This record gives sequence, C-alpha cells and structure tokens, in this order.
Amino acid sequence: MKQKLDVFVLSDGVGETALRVAKAAFIQFPEMDTTYTKYPFIKNDIQLKNILHMAKDQHAVVLHTIVSEETCEVINQYCQNNGIVYYDILNPIIGTFAQMIKQKPIRKKGLMHELDKDYFDMISAMEFTVSNDDGQNPKGFLEADLVLLGISRTSKTPLSLYLANKNIKVANLPLSPVTGIPDELWEVDKKKIIGLTNDMNVLRKIRSQRMIAYGLSANTTYSGEDEIQKELDYSNELYEKLGCPVINVADRSIEETAAIIMEKLNFNDYRQG
Repeated sequence: MKQKLDVFVLSDGVGETALRVAKAAFIQFPEMDTTYTKYPFIKNDIQLKNILHMAKDQHAVVLHTIVSEETCEVINQYCQNNGIVYYDILNPIIGTFAQMIKQKPIRKKGLMHELDKDYFDMISAMEFTVSNDDGQNPKGFLEADLVLLGISRTSKTPLSLYLANKNIKVANLPLSPVTGIPDELWEVDKKKIIGLTNDMNVLRKIRSQRMIAYGLSANTTYSGEDEIQKELDYSNELYEKLGCPVINVADRSIEETAAIIMEKLNFNDYRQG
C-alpha cells in the first residue's frame, strides 16, 4: 500500500512555479500517493495562518514561493514551531544572488506573469491562427502575416501554431486537386506565402499510419502512390504559378522548418520564445 502525502503549495502569485517544483521533486518517489493543494494569491496573515493550521492538522509538507520577507518569516517560524516539513523555494536563491551582485531585490510578486505587450500579441496571434487553420476563413489570408500552403501531412497546422507562438499570425490552406483555390489567395502578397512539400516515401508512411490509427486499411487511395503523386504535382504547379518559396519538410523538425521560414520572410524581428 502506498504511503500518502499531502503537499500544500503556497504562493502570493499564481503558484505555478511552486507547484511545478513540488511535482518535479515528488515524482521521484513513485511509491508515494501524493496529493497537491495549491493556495495562490495569499494576501493576509489570517488567510495564511488558516492554511498553516490545516497543514499542521493534515501533517502536510509545505512548499512556497512567497517573496515577502515578513510573510516568509511567518511561514518558516510557524512550520519550525509546529514540526511541519517545509521548503522555501525562492528566498535562498534570491538571498544568494543579492549577496553576489550587491543589490537589494525588489521583492515584487507576480513578475513572471505580468501581462505585457508581447503576451497579448502572442495570444492575438494564436487566436488568429486557430481561426484560420485549414482554410476555415479565406478572408483571413489577406490579414495574415504568413500563409502556408501544402497537401495533407506537410505539417501545416503544427507549424502554424509554433509560429503563432512567435507572435506571427498564420493562415494555412490544404491543397488538393479536387478542391478549388479561394480567390483571396491570389490577392495575397506573394512574399507572405510559403509552399510546403514532402517526399513520396515519407508521405506514404505517414498516411498509412494515419489510416491504421483510424482503424482502416493502410492501403487506401489516400495513402496510395498514384494519389500522392497527383497531389504533389498539383501543389508544385501552384507554387510555380505563385512564385513562392517551397520548403520540403521531410526529415525536418517543426523548429527547423520554422527557423527557415522566419529567415526567408525576415521574421527574425518577431518575438523569439
């Protein structure tokens, strides 16, 4: 039977840092049945002492990322006086750095989570990209920073989301010989368009695996060589008409392909995350 352990995670901010540290530590003890309770945005001593009383009653371990020296002293002293195992995550590090650089910390809570312009730009780019995935909104092509084109299984969606995290608004369009091209695409600045392609063998393998995952036969029209070749020819002809750069994603990670795109289209001034 696993030994039970309650862990109280205290913070004067969101509390994610303390929770991650706690989980990273206790995951090393898989025989423990660990329960985490997070107490964020601790604002006053009454609230704090109620939490500490509960920790005492439940024999819980206390981890915290409180930056206020006064509040830290209350926690540490209470835990010491009542035999509670506790760990002050931030202050030993802050104290060491303060001595090293001969500066006094500002001790302002929540600095890691301040909602600055970059944050809002990234959220806006993500929302735009999700709304313009797989050609859902052709009018979005005209508002996008980047338009990605490609046949099925050329990494359009994961690339779009990765680039959106760099504050780049991306729209993507799946290409197929049996579907038309929206009129809006021809109005897009060609400098904003990237064509994606892939190798025949890679596409056959990926598409076959996709069919199997759906509980279907690996050998379908979708995964057949003739169909893939038609799609490749169709997309290559379109890329030639558009005069856009083409990137082969075979054997390339999302990060590598994204870096190539950002260099080609001079997106390197965008936020690097």
